[in-house]
Amino acid sequence: MEIGEIIHTFKNSDNFWVGIARDGLSVLAILAVIGILSQLFFGMWTPMVAVESGSMEPHMYRGDIIFIEDFDRTQIETLRNAPADYISFEKKGDVILYRPYGQKGVTPVIHRAMYFVEEGQPMWEGGPEAPHEGYITKGDNTKTNSYYDQQGQISYLSPVKEEWIIGIARYKIPYIGHIRLLLS
Repeated sequence: MEIGEIIHTFKNSDNFWVGIARDGLSVLAILAVIGILSQLFFGMWTPMVAVESGSMEPHMYRGDIIFIEDFDRTQIETLRNAPADYISFEKKGDVILYRPYGQKGVTPVIHRAMYFVEEGQPMWEGGPEAPHEGYITKGDNTKTNSYYDQQGQISYLSPVKEEWIIGIARYKIPYIGHIRLLLS
């Protein structure tokens, strides 16, 4: 049999097992296309995260899926230094996804980059000096996040180093992240 005949038979066969193989190959092809598009548009193979807490309300809710762009493909606009017309999730400044203290295996935090500090600068007005350069971050929820992450338990006294940053939040799809949260 020639290759053309084999392909024609495979595509048109009514055999149950051939149908299963065809469906499996279709799923793999779709996943490959999604992976390639994710890499092209976001610079990451897995550019989505599910929001696990309410710390970013009202701009992101628990169960939202957030699309993340690779940090290496862009620059961070902080709340303090963003141009007046630069808005990200209904507010000035980028929302970043980072690993607290750079630790792998720890749930990443998705909070807004408030401003950048150099080593030795006060981390906030009247606050201690920064042990290294990095971003001061904070969740948007005014009820649960009245302090910067660096004043509390998330990244205590440690500005977010650039190498800890996974990416920058760009888009969201509401609610469908609840499926992901149920499975973890």
